[in-house]
Amino acid sequence: MVASGEAMLAPTVTRRLIDAFADTAPAPDPALLTSLTPREREVLTLVAAGHTNAEIAGALGVTTGTVKSHVNALLGKLGLRDRVQATILAYDLGLARPRRTHRE
Repeated sequence: MVASGEAMLAPTVTRRLIDAFADTAPAPDPALLTSLTPREREVLTLVAAGHTNAEIAGALGVTTGTVKSHVNALLGKLGLRDRVQATILAYDLGLARPRRTHRE
């Protein structure tokens, strides 16, 4: 990478940069969630947990088309581009937490 003119950072430096950015990034306003219906909030939480539309549909007893409608509605209301941004927002707002693994 360096020979081709690209920059390279050690993983420890990268981790410090990410941590510094995360510490200075403004926290999202929890009031954003007031625009969501209770069902859209539920869908957001399930999206953040990594569930597919089919899994969410099964858990909520609705069709995948209904889940897609909820996802599109919440993305639009929150001004988000995709499920990844929705997941990040859910974590930032405390709607989702990392699962503990057996290694921890």
